[in-house]
Amino acid sequence: MVFDRRKSILEAAEKSFSMFGYKATTMDQVAKIANVGKGTIYTFFKNKEELFNEIVTGMVKEMRELARNSINEEDNFFNNLHRALYSVLEHRKEHQLAIKLSQEVREIGTQAAIDALALVENAILAFLELEIERGIDNNEVKECDPSLTAFLMFKMYIALIFDWEKSHQSLTKEEIANHFEFYMMRGIKVEQ
Repeated sequence: MVFDRRKSILEAAEKSFSMFGYKATTMDQVAKIANVGKGTIYTFFKNKEELFNEIVTGMVKEMRELARNSINEEDNFFNNLHRALYSVLEHRKEHQLAIKLSQEVREIGTQAAIDALALVENAILAFLELEIERGIDNNEVKECDPSLTAFLMFKMYIALIFDWEKSHQSLTKEEIANHFEFYMMRGIKVEQ
């Protein structure tokens, strides 16, 4: 078996960024965790930023794949969207790097962490926008601004999954789906 130094470095860097955050991670730490010389890292990556961007890009690809795998062409728009959003946000909630980056943004405001989380959010929003456009084309969704609707849906899911549990009992997957359908899909206005 051939030892893949690049892969080892990426795994070590993800571990370091997940434990210490972007700001506190050093190339020396990554080299130590990967069990390689610091110079070896620079044969693959110009600097910490490039290494970090490679890891974040991988995280985004992983989330896109999760979302895509949640779509069942036989199912309706709402069920597909709920499955995709829930799986991506649950993954983000449990992903150690995403957790550490969120903490670093709150506590320090490191620009690289802010940019990384924005990249993740923008990928989710782009996915949602495409699904909304597909829903409009299939007459499952009313004519609307797909970009704004994607943003509102995403923020509502964030609120239901992350924010609500800060001061209330966590909602189950089914409760989140029911609230999302009630507020987002049907609305609270009584039709006259």
